[in-house]
Amino acid sequence: MAIIHNATLNPSKLNLLNDWLPSRPWFTGVADVQRVGAYRFDDPAGEVGIEAFLLQASDGSVLHAPLTYRGAPLAGAKEFLIGTTEHSVLGRRWVYDGCGDPVWATALAKTVLTGGTQAEEFVDVDGRLQPREATATVRGSGTAGTQVAEIDAVSCHDEGLTTLIRADMLELVVIRVVGADVSAAQTLTGRWSGGGPAVLAGVRPI
Repeated sequence: MAIIHNATLNPSKLNLLNDWLPSRPWFTGVADVQRVGAYRFDDPAGEVGIEAFLLQASDGSVLHAPLTYRGAPLAGAKEFLIGTTEHSVLGRRWVYDGCGDPVWATALAKTVLTGGTQAEEFVDVDGRLQPREATATVRGSGTAGTQVAEIDAVSCHDEGLTTLIRADMLELVVIRVVGADVSAAQTLTGRWSGGGPAVLAGVRPI
């Protein structure tokens, strides 16, 4: 379950993404992307926000950008820091490219390998939780009950239109430009308004 605060952010997530995307080798458009959908995973510890955006680029392509939100800097992950934002409820938040965050990697691996889905979303309105419909849905191709270990550390690099994440005995392949090919035993498939089904990530043994 993902709890979302009724809050304002300065700068906004979309502004942070538009500033960050031109530095990515897989991004070739103009930095004026628009959100077409997003899905969330749950951090069981309740410490890290996990959200992945589907973004329409100026050339018509759809980009996949997972983010994590933290209340303090993630040690050793400076190269993955997208920026900071002031959250009107939670205060300063450090926003990371999820591919460099072990919490995102764990959530992705578990969802894919267990056949899971995105987290249910609830908005906290004056202490009451109100359900909110996700603007994108995802499902893993794996089998319920599969045991997936927590990931403590990751290494990653961009390769073509994907980002490869190595963690323990797994390699996670994150599609950055939707439609790019992925070779993986198990996959994450997403749908959103006007788009999908499309493979967004894959998991394969090393």
